[in-house]
Amino acid sequence: METMKVRSHIGADGILQIQMPTDFKDTSVEVVLVVQPLSHQETAASESTQVQYNAWGKPTTKKSISHAIALMRQLRQEVALDKTSIREMIEEGRRF
Repeated sequence: METMKVRSHIGADGILQIQMPTDFKDTSVEVVLVVQPLSHQETAASESTQVQYNAWGKPTTKKSISHAIALMRQLRQEVALDKTSIREMIEEGRRF
């Protein structure tokens, strides 16, 4: 059993998203949730130092975000189609 304390935010839609920094992968777990509203002072202080995690449970940093953006731009250039190719595909689809 592992105890973790994380801070999160419930949006205007009432949905709470929790990203957990955990080594548990592809397994069932039991979660106990205790909800305690924070004061505005606690919220402001914690937001400036709160660690954010990506979908793989690794902490995000400015460097990791910049690297991810660069990789997405590179991928977009590699798979991008020019306008004439798209028009040709549309015309090809209309024939059938």
